[in-house]
Amino acid sequence: MKFSLSPALVKNSLASHSWIGLLVGFLMYLICVSGSLVVFSGYMKRWEQPAVPEFHTLAPEAAARAYGDLLAEKPDISGDILLMLPRENLPRASVVSAGGVYFLNEDGSRGGSIATPWSNSMVGLHDALHIPGEWGLILVGVIGAMLCGLMVSGFLAHPRIFRDAFNFRQGGSRHLEQADIHNRLSVWGAPFHLMIAVTGAWFGIAMLMYTLFGNTFFDGDREAAIAAIHGTSPKLEQQVEVADVGRAISAMTELAPGARPIFINVEAANSPQQYILLGAHHPEALIYVEQYRFDQAGNFIGKVGYSDGEPGKQVIFSLFRLHFGHFGGLLVMVLYVIFGIALAAVSVTGINIWLVKRRKRDFINNIWVGLVWGTPAAVALSALAAVTLHSGAPGYFWLPLLAAALLGQWLDNETRTKAWLQWATAALSGMLVLIHVALFREHALSGASLVINLALLLLAILFFALGARTAASGREVQSDLQPVRLT
Repeated sequence: MKFSLSPALVKNSLASHSWIGLLVGFLMYLICVSGSLVVFSGYMKRWEQPAVPEFHTLAPEAAARAYGDLLAEKPDISGDILLMLPRENLPRASVVSAGGVYFLNEDGSRGGSIATPWSNSMVGLHDALHIPGEWGLILVGVIGAMLCGLMVSGFLAHPRIFRDAFNFRQGGSRHLEQADIHNRLSVWGAPFHLMIAVTGAWFGIAMLMYTLFGNTFFDGDREAAIAAIHGTSPKLEQQVEVADVGRAISAMTELAPGARPIFINVEAANSPQQYILLGAHHPEALIYVEQYRFDQAGNFIGKVGYSDGEPGKQVIFSLFRLHFGHFGGLLVMVLYVIFGIALAAVSVTGINIWLVKRRKRDFINNIWVGLVWGTPAAVALSALAAVTLHSGAPGYFWLPLLAAALLGQWLDNETRTKAWLQWATAALSGMLVLIHVALFREHALSGASLVINLALLLLAILFFALGARTAASGREVQSDLQPVRLT
């Protein structure tokens, strides 16, 4: 008996496949663009609140005062109480607890409330595509795993890819031009792209991996697998006293003289089981922090062992800094942005190649160009909403992006859509700088704020020039298509 599918089913299946491919490529593009921004998340937070006092160290007695003031104000507070200490890219101190989130002055006194909605929104876009719960993290992790597969299959499918690493065929067919950009950027950034894909996949599917480790090595006990990697909470029974966070910080000069404390978390605060967890950065290691644990009196209990424990622990706790480029200083961060944008271009050109191969033009082309060039405009508009309205609601990003896609369909002209959105990005970036300076005055013209505002001005100039070039290329095409009048 011959099995066959109806032509209608085949047609619908192909359409579904096309939409799924377009969706995955676009989501990967969003993750890459937002990830390039998140590399500078510390600078972004400083730009959003430029008037906050900055300093490089918080003295132990200042940290003790901050914690004591919080308990004096809210003696019944419970849960975890986190003190973030000044660090390299974010030289500020803050307190995070059920009693509120606010900055600290250098003497440990309370400052203003923390409000960084745009930075948080971009981190949420990169980590989970603004999808609540664990589903967004899992989806991003799955896309990272798919990127690994795409890289491997891409290299296997193009045996001449290294031989043609410097071969650009611009000015000819659009298919060859897009293919060359796609393949060249893939080759040049391959080590970086693979590292980003692997580490990003881990963040998204970590809980699934813990389940696998538990089933494989711990007789099905996932919690035991997590404890083996992250350590277990100390079992303490104490008469509740104010946790001596100052003593814990002071003890680090003997425990790890070269390490720099960057946060203190009083876990299970105001309970007999409370203890102090101190995270310290080790400059000689790639790990994010080593975790040192103290009882409520500041007596050292032990450390987890990320800095000198089993290789697996060291690798897992190095993934964060490796993924976001938070090592090696500003130069490494700039390189991460360059390679991140290159990976975004690889995602876009991959879809462009598919669109050209279809040998037809329809609403997919219109929507795609709107989404690609609407993304920078939506990012700029979301930043504008955060500065003026103090809101980082996902709608300030997704609604402009939807409007850009609808604009592409309405104009029904890819060149015009591209030019209009490039000019919109230029206008929004320039407006963002003017409003930021008007709101924060001298604070907008110094430190991290000055760096970001100059970058925004450069982006405004770049996108204006791109828009002018795109519009000019469209006019040239129209001129070439004009009929020749014979006399």
